[in-house]
Order: sequence, then structure tokens, then C-alpha cells
Amino acid sequence: MRRTNDKSLKEAIEQMMQVYKIKRKFDETGIIAQWPELVGKSVANRTKELFIHDKKLFLRIESSVIKNELMQMRMQIMEKINNEAKSILVEEIIFL
Repeated sequence: MRRTNDKSLKEAIEQMMQVYKIKRKFDETGIIAQWPELVGKSVANRTKELFIHDKKLFLRIESSVIKNELMQMRMQIMEKINNEAKSILVEEIIFL
């Protein structure tokens, strides 16, 4: 029987992440780790730098062709990232 103040481990971890304000950083790190699944291995292999700061995704791509294609697919990439995170993590993509 569960008492009223008992929480599941998932609930306790989520509450702790909100209290210490690390949930956003945790989600950002998860998206960076999932980059190959989100855009494909060929694009991920040519990604030299990738980080999120102030709801902006910063990318450094070594191939100009891939960079151009990603620029055209900005909205789809942002939508995929935000759907995966179940929150708005990225509002803009900036190519370095």
C-alpha cells in the first residue's frame, strides 16, 4: 500500500531536477547524445561542433553541401529536437 507522501523514483528524480534547475541542461545533453539518430550518421560524422546555449543550437559542419541542406531543413530539425525533448529546447539554429 502506498502512502500519500510516497513517490516513485521517476517522480522524485524529476522533482529534484526541477528544484536544482538542471532539467533543461539534462535535456540538452540528451539531444546532443542523440544527434546521430536525429539527423543520420553521415551528417553526424561531419558535425565538428554541436552545443545548445540560450535556446540556440550551434553547429559547425565541415561539408558545405550538408551545411546548405541543413540550413534548408532548419524547421524540421528544430521540430524533431523539440518533439524528442517534449519541450522547447531549440528556437534557432546557428551555423558556425
